Amino acid sequence: MATLREIRTRIKSVKNIIKITSAMKLVAAAKMRRAQEAILAARPYAGKLGSILDYLVANLEDKTDPLLQQRDRINNIALIVVTADRGLCGGFNSNLLRFAGQHIKQVLNRDYPQANVHVIAVGRRGTSFYKARQDQYSIDETFPGIFNGLQFNDAVEISRLATDGFLVEKYDKVQLVFNEAVSTVRQQPIVRDFLPIVPSEESSAEAQASSVDYIVEPSLNDLLGSLLPKHLNMQVWSALLESNAAEHAARMMAMENATNNARDLNRDLELTYNKARQAAITTEILEVVSGADALKSA
Repeated sequence: MATLREIRTRIKSVKNIIKITSAMKLVAAAKMRRAQEAILAARPYAGKLGSILDYLVANLEDKTDPLLQQRDRINNIALIVVTADRGLCGGFNSNLLRFAGQHIKQVLNRDYPQANVHVIAVGRRGTSFYKARQDQYSIDETFPGIFNGLQFNDAVEISRLATDGFLVEKYDKVQLVFNEAVSTVRQQPIVRDFLPIVPSEESSAEAQASSVDYIVEPSLNDLLGSLLPKHLNMQVWSALLESNAAEHAARMMAMENATNNARDLNRDLELTYNKARQAAITTEILEVVSGADALKSA
């Protein structure tokens, strides 16, 4: 059984852990709120841009823009996998990487058995994971550490890399894999098609039926060519913002769970300490009484 000194040392260590995890939870909560505000600030622009693109594509007679072209044969697929730069956020990174691996094996290998899958790893955790498995995955580019100071230029660079690869036919299909912040307690890994741009039938029908009649200058094709890169940049930026908010939410919950577990452990240790101290006091009293009885009988 541990001595009283050892138990006191453990209690002190656990109390220090409680202070650290509580502080980390508060920091993660503050960062999560800022990340959510960034998502809300980006949504109006992204939504309006998407509705204008739907209108342009629906009313375009000659859809020859290369970013809209679906390839007859899919020989190369690029996955932009977005993870976090740091850990201590529960299963945030491991769940996403497992989901990406399952998507490759169960979906891509089934639907496109002849295709080669290329990985563009965003985030330090994903970069480390795929670099350690270069014999299993083809890694084209990595972007570690971008969440330390997330900037829109990071999204532009990732979008440019994927778009250039698609235009030179290095990639026939590009998808985004990231964690969506469903709620504070739930983060959902999802896959979103990135290239080629294929408006949904529902959005196209809504665009055609829309009562808004845009006056387009100089032409639909020219405007579409200008807006498509901006749309792609916003797609990547939205994925980065979603992943960033989901990461902080996951870390906040992980630190709350760690704090609660540490408090339970501290309670058990204090109970053990009190029992051990009571036993030691009882033993000392018995020794004093036994000594006194021995002196009397002598």
